[in-house]
Amino acid sequence: MTESSSPAGRSEATREINAGMPLGAWLADLPDDRLIRLLELRPDLAQPAPGSIAALAARAVARQSVKAATDELDYLRLAVLDALIVLHAETTAVPVTKLVALIGERADERSILTALDDLRECALAWGDTAVRVSAEAAAGLPWYPGQAIAEDSSRSGAEISAAIDALDEPQLELLDRLLMGSPVGRTRDAAPGAPVDRPVPRLLAAGLLRQLDEETVILPRQVGQVLRGEEPGPVSLVAPDPVASTTTIADVDATAAGAVLDLIREIELVIESLSAAPVPELRSGGLGVREAKRLSKLTGIDEQRLGLVLEVSVAAGLIASGSPDPEPQDGSGPYWTPTVAADRFFETPTAARWHLLATNWLDLPSRPGLIGGRGPDGKPYAALSDSLYSTAAPLDRRLLLGLLAELSPGSGVDAPHASRALIWRRPRWAARLQPEPVAHLLSEAHALGLIGRGALSTPARILLNGDEDAAIEAMNKALPAPIDHFLVQADLTVVVPGPLQRELADELAAVAAVESAGAAMVYRVSEASIRRALDTGRTAGGLHSFFERHSKTPVPQGLTYLINDVARRHGQLRVGMASSFLRCEDPTLLAHAVAAPALAHLEVRLLAPTVAVSQAPIGEVLATLRAAGFAPAAEDSSGAIVDLRQRGARVSVPQHRRLFRGLPKPSADTLASVVSMLRRVDSSAPFANVRLDPAVSMALLQQAAMEQKDVVIGYVDAAGVATQRMVRPLTVSGGQLLAWDPNQGRPREFAVHRVTSVMSAESG
Repeated sequence: MTESSSPAGRSEATREINAGMPLGAWLADLPDDRLIRLLELRPDLAQPAPGSIAALAARAVARQSVKAATDELDYLRLAVLDALIVLHAETTAVPVTKLVALIGERADERSILTALDDLRECALAWGDTAVRVSAEAAAGLPWYPGQAIAEDSSRSGAEISAAIDALDEPQLELLDRLLMGSPVGRTRDAAPGAPVDRPVPRLLAAGLLRQLDEETVILPRQVGQVLRGEEPGPVSLVAPDPVASTTTIADVDATAAGAVLDLIREIELVIESLSAAPVPELRSGGLGVREAKRLSKLTGIDEQRLGLVLEVSVAAGLIASGSPDPEPQDGSGPYWTPTVAADRFFETPTAARWHLLATNWLDLPSRPGLIGGRGPDGKPYAALSDSLYSTAAPLDRRLLLGLLAELSPGSGVDAPHASRALIWRRPRWAARLQPEPVAHLLSEAHALGLIGRGALSTPARILLNGDEDAAIEAMNKALPAPIDHFLVQADLTVVVPGPLQRELADELAAVAAVESAGAAMVYRVSEASIRRALDTGRTAGGLHSFFERHSKTPVPQGLTYLINDVARRHGQLRVGMASSFLRCEDPTLLAHAVAAPALAHLEVRLLAPTVAVSQAPIGEVLATLRAAGFAPAAEDSSGAIVDLRQRGARVSVPQHRRLFRGLPKPSADTLASVVSMLRRVDSSAPFANVRLDPAVSMALLQQAAMEQKDVVIGYVDAAGVATQRMVRPLTVSGGQLLAWDPNQGRPREFAVHRVTSVMSAESG
C-alpha cells in the first residue's frame, strides 16, 4: 500500500485538520477492512458510492441513515446509545469509564463494551477512550432520550394499567396529548407547591408522569406503551429467555410433517374448487367476504385458515387473477383461478411441494393473520387484497425463525415469550412484534411445517442455512412413508391411517368422498360416488377388485351389494351424438326417458324403439337426465364409456401481484473498490473551498454549530450571484441554515443546497 493510501502514512498536519470533523478524521484513520465492514453493515452509505471520506461521514450522520442503522439494533445497544446521549456525547467526547459508571449496575462491563464496539463498527459512535455520537443519534431511538436509562422499571404492565384505570377525564386527556405528540410537556404545575388536586401533580404522585425539572414533565416510556395497548418493555439489558417448552426433535419433525400434509390437502381442495367455479376478483382487488365464506363452506376450511391457504397459493403461482379458459358465463372481468402451474404441483413430490410453499411464504409481502379483522378505517381485511401488503412481514418472519434457530433443537416458544424476546432484539419494531401478531406468525410457520410444537423443525433449520436440496431431503425423511392400504368399515366409510401413495389416493378419491380430514382421513362410499366412478369408465368388477386388493379389513357385504346395484342400473341409458343420441336396450325405459317433462326443452325424438336423438349437447343431455333421476352413461362411437367431466378452468398468463424486493446489497468486491477510491481522494481537508454535496455541507455546518465556530461559506443566491460570507451557524434543519451574520448583526437563513463551499474562518 502506498503512503498516500495508507492511514498510517498520513501526516500530523492531516490529523490536525481532520480534528475539525471528528467522524471524518476517525473514519480516515480506520483500516480498509473496517471501512468495508462499515459499508456492509450500512449499505445505504455505499449507494451511490460516496465521493470522499467527508461525504461518507456526512451520510453516516444524516437522520435517515442513522434511523436505518439503528433499525436492527437490540435493546442493549440502543440503551448504550441512549446513555451516550444522556451524557451529551453529541456535543462533547464522553469517557468510556463515565458510560460504564452510568449503566454498569444494569449490565456487566464486558457486555457494555461489546455493545459499544458494535456501535463503533457501524459508525453510530466513534472514538477510543472517549466517545462521540452524531447530533441525529436521538432520531435512532424508539423513545425519548433518557427513557431507557433514567426510568423506574419496577412496575409491571398490569400495575400501570390499573393506575391508568383509576384516572379521571382531565388526567386521561393530558396523557393522551403527551401520547399523540411529544412525550415532554412544560407546565407550572410541575413546580413544588402546585395545587395537589390538579392533573399534573396527581399524575406525578401516581407515577404516570416523571418530572424533569420544575417546569417540565415527561410521559414514561412504559406508560406510553400501555396506553397504546402494547406490552411494556423491554426493561432489562439482558436478553430474555424465549424458551417456553421442550420436546424431542423427532416429535417436532413429525408434527411439522403432519402440518405439511394438511396444508397440501387444503391447497388441493381450494384449487379443485376454483377450477370448477372461478371466483371474481373485487374491483378494489382481493376476494370478497361473501365469496370467501362460500369457498370456506365448500372446502370445509375455516376463513382464517383459508386466507393463509389462498395467500400462499397465490405467492407460489398456483392461483392467480386473470381471464380463465374456459371463461365463466355469469360475469366479466378477472377471476381468481388456478394456473397451469397447479397441474404440475399435483404431480410434484410432497417434499418439493413443501419447499415451494415454504420459500414463498418466507418472502410473502403480506400479513394473512389480519384476514377477518378490521383496519383503522373500520373495513374488514380481505384475502388477497393490497390492504394486507407489508414489506416488513418477510423481515419479521426471518427474525422469528432466526430466534428459533439459535435455540437448541426441540426448544419451543409461545407467543408471549417469543414476543418479549423479539422486541428485545428489535425495539424499533415493537409495534409489529406484540404477542398477537407474533401468534399469527407462529401459527403460519406451524402450518407451513417450519415449526412443530413451537420449535424449529429440522428441514426449516437446514432451509434457513441456504441448502435447499438438503432441506427437501430432510422433509422427505420427516414425512411418513406413503402407504398402500386403507380400512373399509361396515358403515361404508374408509379410514386412511396415513398418506396414501399418489396413484392410490387418486383412485380412492374417484370412488369415495372425503368426510373428515386429519392425521387419519376418512372417506365415505355412497351411491353418488360409485356412479361418479362408473361415469369415468370404471367397472363393477374393477371396483370390487380395488377394495379387495387395498383394504386391510374384509370388504363389507353392504359395499359389495351397493356396487352391484348401482352398476346394474348404470349405463342402461346411453347418450351419444346427434348433436347427441340416446340408446337403450330397454324400449320401455327409453320411452319413459323421452317422455319425461324435464327433457321437453331438449327436443328428444325416437328414431327406433331403442334409439333417440337430440340437438342439445351431450353434456346438457347427461346433466338433465341425471337431474330427472336417471343414471345415464356417455359412450363413444365404439360404444365404450367415456369420461366427459370438465377439466376445470385455468389461467395461462397470470397478472402479477405486487412483489417485495429488498435493496440489493453490494458485493464485497464492490465495497473494496469503493474504499480504494475513497483512499485515492484527498479527503483530509473537510473545510476545503470546493463544491460540496448538500449532505456534506449540512454535516460541516452542523459540526460548526455544535462547536460554535465561525465559517466562511460560498453561497449562490436566487439570482445566481456567487458570494462568500463569514457566518456562525446556529441550527441546521429542514434543508435550511440559520446563522448569525456579524455584518448585519442579526440571524439569517440560507438554503443548504445553495451552499457551494465551507471553510473554517480560522484557517482563512
